[in-house]
Amino acid sequence: MRGDPRMEHERPEAVIEEHRIVVPRTARYYTLGPTHGFPREVWIVCHGFGQLAARFIQSFVPLDDGTRLIVAPEALSRYYLDSIAQRRAQEAPRVGATWMTKEFRDAEIADYIGYLDLVATEIRHHLTGASPRFVVLGFSQGTATVARWLGASDFRADELILWGGQIPPELEASAWAGKLHGAEITLVAGNEDNYITPKVLAAEAEKLSEAGVPHHVVRFEGGHAIDAATLTTLAERFAAP
Repeated sequence: MRGDPRMEHERPEAVIEEHRIVVPRTARYYTLGPTHGFPREVWIVCHGFGQLAARFIQSFVPLDDGTRLIVAPEALSRYYLDSIAQRRAQEAPRVGATWMTKEFRDAEIADYIGYLDLVATEIRHHLTGASPRFVVLGFSQGTATVARWLGASDFRADELILWGGQIPPELEASAWAGKLHGAEITLVAGNEDNYITPKVLAAEAEKLSEAGVPHHVVRFEGGHAIDAATLTTLAERFAAP
C-alpha cells in the first residue's frame, strides 16, 4: 500500500545557519594639525550617530594652534540620512555614519575596536621619538565607542572626554575604569541637551562616584553639540602644568 500522498509532498524543515567571515575594509580618518614631528598633544575624536568625520573635525579648529594633532576616524557604516523622495530633490544627498546598531552587535564592536587600534598605531608611527599627551574624546554615540575601545585596548590615553553621551550599560564602572591605564575622565554635556539632560549627566557621575572612580563633570549653556568655548577651556586645563 502506498502511504498518505500528502506526506510525499512535505518538505524537510529549512535549516538556516549564520556564518561569519572577516573581510578587508577601507576606512578613512581626517586630521587637523601636524601629522609628523613632535606635536604636544594628540586628540583622537569620535563623532556621533549620523555624522561624518570631515564635518565633525571642523568643531576642533579652535584647538589648531600648531602644537596639537586632531584625528577624527569615521565610523565604518554609512547611510543616507533622508528618504528616497527627499534625496530625489537634493543635488547632494546627505550621508551620515554610525558606529554600530543592535544588529550583529558583538561583531561591529569588535570591528571598531580593532579599527581604532589601527588608527592609533598609524598615527603614532609617524610620531616616532615624540611622546605627546593623548586625549580621547567621544561625542554622543562616540562616547560609548571610545569607552568600549579604551576598556578593551592596550592603547593608553591621558585624558578621556565623554561628551553628550553615556558609558555603555554593560561596562561595570569600577572594572572598566581599572582598564583605562589611569586616564583622567571628564563628563561633558550642555544644560539644554535633549539626550543627556542634567538628570542623566548627574546619574552618570553618581555611578562613577559610587564605584570610586575619579572624574570631572563639566556643564555648559547649550545643547547637543561641541561647544567651542568649553572645548578650549578643557584643552587649556589639560595643558596647564
